[in-house]
Amino acid sequence: MSARDAITCHILDTTAGRPAKGVRVRLEGGLAPVKIFESQTDEDGRIKVWLPYSSEKSAGEVPVYTLDDVLGQIEGPSAWTLRFDTAGYFGEKNTFFPEAVVVFRVEKGQHYHVPLLLSPHSYTTYRGS
Repeated sequence: MSARDAITCHILDTTAGRPAKGVRVRLEGGLAPVKIFESQTDEDGRIKVWLPYSSEKSAGEVPVYTLDDVLGQIEGPSAWTLRFDTAGYFGEKNTFFPEAVVVFRVEKGQHYHVPLLLSPHSYTTYRGS
């Protein structure tokens, strides 16, 4: 496994002026059925590696695919979605956006870094490097 996956993200809490540590993020995309990954931002507000997602309602085997596996099977562009749990970070009653959702297009063989500048009442994103 590489030091970082092909899709990474970084969250800065613009209200506090520092990285947003401990934010849960889901990544969804790939071929049908859609594959779901999850992670939590580290001390620097970054997600470098994704884990396959299993909901509490899942029964049976745990998913054993990696993001590289899924991206390697896709020819051409694909749409991916990042779901940032902002209510979990700020508190349910302390944010206008309980979830920040970013949908973006992925081309095979490229790296995508999606930064999120976050406050309780706004967010901004862009394609990073």
